[in-house]
Amino acid sequence: MDEMEEELKCPVCGSFFREPIILPCSHNICLACARNILVQTPDAESPQSSRASGSGVSDYDYLDLDKMSLYSEADSGYGSYGGFVSAPTTPCQKSPNGVRVFPPTVPPPPQAQHHLLPHTGVLPPVPRNSCLTCPQCHRSLTLDDRGLRGFPKNRVLEGVVDRYQQSKAAALKCQLCEKSPREATVMCEQCDVFYCDPCRLRCHPPRGPLAKHRLVPPAQGRISRRTSPRKISTCTEHELENLSMYCVQCKTPVCYQCLEDGKHSTHEVKALGAMWKLHKGQLSQALNVLSDRATEAKEFLVQLRNMVQHIQENGVEFEACLVAQCDALIEALNRRKAQLLSRVTKEHEHKLSVVRDQISHCTVKLRQTTGLMEYCLEVIKENDPSGFLQISDALIRRVHMTENQWGKGSLTPRMSSDFDLTLDSGPLLQTIHQLDFVQMKVPAAPILQLEECCTQTNSATLSWKQPPLSTIAVDGYILELDDGNGGQFREVYVGTEMICTVDGLHFNSTYKSRVKAFNSSGVGQYSKTLVMQTSEIAWFTFDPASAHPDIILSNDNLTVTCNSYDDRVVMGNTGFSRGVHYWEMTIDRYDNHPDPAFGIARADVMKDVMLGKDDKAWAMYVDNNRSWFMHNNSHTNRTDGGISKGATVGVLLDFSRGILLFLINDEQQGPVAFNTLEGMYYPAISLNRNVQVTLHSGLPIPDFYTPGESEAAGSVC
Repeated sequence: MDEMEEELKCPVCGSFFREPIILPCSHNICLACARNILVQTPDAESPQSSRASGSGVSDYDYLDLDKMSLYSEADSGYGSYGGFVSAPTTPCQKSPNGVRVFPPTVPPPPQAQHHLLPHTGVLPPVPRNSCLTCPQCHRSLTLDDRGLRGFPKNRVLEGVVDRYQQSKAAALKCQLCEKSPREATVMCEQCDVFYCDPCRLRCHPPRGPLAKHRLVPPAQGRISRRTSPRKISTCTEHELENLSMYCVQCKTPVCYQCLEDGKHSTHEVKALGAMWKLHKGQLSQALNVLSDRATEAKEFLVQLRNMVQHIQENGVEFEACLVAQCDALIEALNRRKAQLLSRVTKEHEHKLSVVRDQISHCTVKLRQTTGLMEYCLEVIKENDPSGFLQISDALIRRVHMTENQWGKGSLTPRMSSDFDLTLDSGPLLQTIHQLDFVQMKVPAAPILQLEECCTQTNSATLSWKQPPLSTIAVDGYILELDDGNGGQFREVYVGTEMICTVDGLHFNSTYKSRVKAFNSSGVGQYSKTLVMQTSEIAWFTFDPASAHPDIILSNDNLTVTCNSYDDRVVMGNTGFSRGVHYWEMTIDRYDNHPDPAFGIARADVMKDVMLGKDDKAWAMYVDNNRSWFMHNNSHTNRTDGGISKGATVGVLLDFSRGILLFLINDEQQGPVAFNTLEGMYYPAISLNRNVQVTLHSGLPIPDFYTPGESEAAGSVC
């Protein structure tokens, strides 16, 4: 009930409706508020100003009103309907309930400033040529001579407001207290007024004419008021007439006088009670639909609130995962840092070791060289020629040898003081800058679109879509079907399309299908399994793509002949591997006793010889007197009875028993021709130019044959 309160408040005053009237735009407004927002039009002689808004405008006129409205954000809100000229620009105001209201730019006459004339209890007369603008839709309407009385009163809304206020009132209040109404103690049934004790003593003394009035407790008075009969609505055109009929064209209740001499005399009318029940039923149906939408909206709000909670939980979890991943990267970087520092330390120690070794070696060698030099200088100081010459050669050789040793790069550092290691951090920095979120989740299960999935003969078309609101990237889809007999699923399609047609299925078989999506992170879940049934009856035609070039096809590939005197083979465009199938061929032309052959064949059968000459065909060839069964050039089971023009040759293939038999003119020709048949076979015939036949496929099984019966087979080939 609290949610309904806004529907019960006036858009002008923001309070509960008091004496609401219905505007032609179907909005409601308090009668007193309507008078307060009236504006008097200056163009009193306009021919359009005589159009009344309360009685002369019906629902089907609203489109014209919309087109003529000149309301904008800059003007006063009053349009040019009925010859009215826009008032000067006036800023809009807002009523207590938030609806914009455009007050009149000129002060209303003194009598319009009061809701009621003193001591009368009725509205004062409305000035002529007044204009009223709906505060909700801003449609501008010009009043006629009846003024506000031209608008019907909304007694239903008034009753709803009354019941709502009574249900909301915790305690009934006195209706005569001027300030801070006190709690009512009694209710006068005749006056229909609630009184507190002081107001009852002052305004309703228990003497004189009022002594006969019945005073009841407030609660009982509330019940009696609620159950009191509501005033009967009267016609706005004829105030003394009650509304008794309903004008279908104007969509408004009318009285009998309106039908006799009013503008509704030529309109279609119906009984008020019947239309009341009809509209109540329509409103109830509309409310049922709206109730369903409201229920869906409530469920949707619950879903959204759950999503808020899930988003918060997932956000916290995702942040924790992100921090953990970044911490792991930092830890790995620290470990690599320690490894690189260890390498620098080793390089540092190696350089120091080499330089120190060279220093030690050079120091020893320098000491030896210095000693040799000092010794040689002392030898040179000797004055004994013979003694000097005895050792001079040896000393000269040692000096040269020592000098040569210093000249072999011994005075070049063995190690550079610079570190040749350079840290290549560019790729890592680039990787860090490129660090971003990537798809790490597998796709959700696709949704099969059942309205677009179908089967036709022995093919199936499947369509699917991604779940709504799914943002996970999909690289492709995998469609799987079983074998039509409850076997294992197998892949029949892998790709990016979301619709696929699978051909070459078994007839009269039940297939299960499912689809799943995949991306770089893996393969998602399967969709729900869809069960499909292929056609029970096999419809097919001759296949021009696989026919011998000499074959001539016509009649939508149902009629076939040949332009060669040699036998040529043509097959059907559908293969069989399961079920029971029967088809017939009518002999349209038969000349010079040829031998056409009828039967089945593998896809790679020879096309330039009679059907049955190789091991890829099982056939019956027939002339005008006899027939034979033939497979792999072996002739068996000669049977009397041939064909002529107009004859019919039937072929029955039963995979439940693996047999093939033939009929001529609805009679079985010979025994069962072949048995133990397994695999994929195509209908086939061979003929020459002397024969023309027409195919009839998808025929019911002959009455004499019951699938599964035990019959003796003929020659097995």
